[in-house]
Amino acid sequence: MIRRKFITLLGSAAAVWPLAARAQSVSMRRVIVLMGTADDAEAKDRAVALQEGLQKLRWTVGRDLQINYLFAAGSAERLLAYANEAVASKPDILLAQTNPAVKALQNVTRTLPIVFLQVSDPVGAGFVGSLAHPGDNITGFTNFEAEIGGKWLQRLKDIAPAVENVGFVFNPETSAHTEFVRAAEKASGALDVKIVLSARR
Repeated sequence: MIRRKFITLLGSAAAVWPLAARAQSVSMRRVIVLMGTADDAEAKDRAVALQEGLQKLRWTVGRDLQINYLFAAGSAERLLAYANEAVASKPDILLAQTNPAVKALQNVTRTLPIVFLQVSDPVGAGFVGSLAHPGDNITGFTNFEAEIGGKWLQRLKDIAPAVENVGFVFNPETSAHTEFVRAAEKASGALDVKIVLSARR
């Protein structure tokens, strides 16, 4: 299910190129994918999903476009270095996975098109002006609403009814994480659970 959704989301990113530009293209389009995750089995599956999604839209890697992947493995320093490297190479489009990856690219360019996925609260994070009208050079897909923080707590309580204390690890610099915490704290009273916060950057 996750892989199918990934194919749909990433394949849709090709729509940012006008149809006329595709018809008139005489050279390969260059795509750089910046992932906040490690180069693991799941990341490789996502890379395959991207290519399959683009193929369905008649974009063939090696013929119509070239894709380069950069994996930051959760390192903020590596993300920033890769973001600078990616923008300096002047690709046609940048694809960013996770809030930190989008932020790193946003800090480096306000002109190259950026498409994001697996991003929470893109408005609160300052990536887009609104969901209906993103504006500027960034657009993409969000997959979490703030209220899910309370849903996570409810699901945990369903699985382990006797639980009384729940640790919540979050990055205070990520706006979505703060909203998740607020939603969990709001739900904790009715669930008779104490939230123990641990801020990590």
